[in-house]
This record gives sequence, structure tokens and C-alpha cells, in this order.
Amino acid sequence: MNRFMANGHFSFRKRICSFRYAFNGIRLLLGNEHNAWVHFFAAICVIMAGFFFRLSAVEWSVILLTIGLVFAMEAVNTAIEKIADMISPEYNETIKQIKDLAAGAVLFVAIAAAITGLLIFAPKVISFLQ
Repeated sequence: MNRFMANGHFSFRKRICSFRYAFNGIRLLLGNEHNAWVHFFAAICVIMAGFFFRLSAVEWSVILLTIGLVFAMEAVNTAIEKIADMISPEYNETIKQIKDLAAGAVLFVAIAAAITGLLIFAPKVISFLQ
């Protein structure tokens, strides 16, 4: 039986309480992971720029989904690193490769986010400067 079931049955109250675990995960990510701080700072800058340049609803949707994806990948990467360290606290080449792959996934998404930002903001910045 898992923590979302009461006596083996679905519990709406337990499902609502499960949000506490998710918010705690966000708190852990933002409170302890330096790379998440960098992403958070970048997200704040992008959001401020979005208000300044008055993004359309579609542009906001793309920006917010991209920001969410970067944070989600950072959280998955952190979880993989922590479980890998728990499984093998000493150096292990396979664990290193797993952690490198997870970090690479975050980098892929971060690069895609940067390109997305350029596609949305570059024309607006160029127009503003003219």
C-alpha cells in the first residue's frame, strides 16, 4: 500500500496532502541546488523581459513551458544524482556515466531554452533599439 491510499482505497484527502511532498521537493531544489539558483535568476530575468516587451499569450505559453521544463529536468537530474550517490558513495564509472547523462539532459533543455528565448526576444530587442 502506498502513501496515497487509505486502507487500500483511493483517498482524495491523501492526494491533496501529496502536494506537500511536491512543494517540499521544489523547496529542496531551490534551497540546495546551485544550478537551480542560476535557472531561477534566468527565469526571473526572462519574466521581467516578458512584461517589458509585452509578450503575447502564445509567447508567454512557450516561455513558461520552457522555464517549467528546465526546472523539471534540473529536479530529475538532482534526484538521479542523489540516488546514484546513495547506491554507490564511492567512485563507480557506471554511476559517473549515469550522472553525466542526466546532467547532459539538463544541458540539452537549457540550450533549447536559450534558443527559444533568442527566437522570442531577439526581434523585440532589435525593434526596440531601432
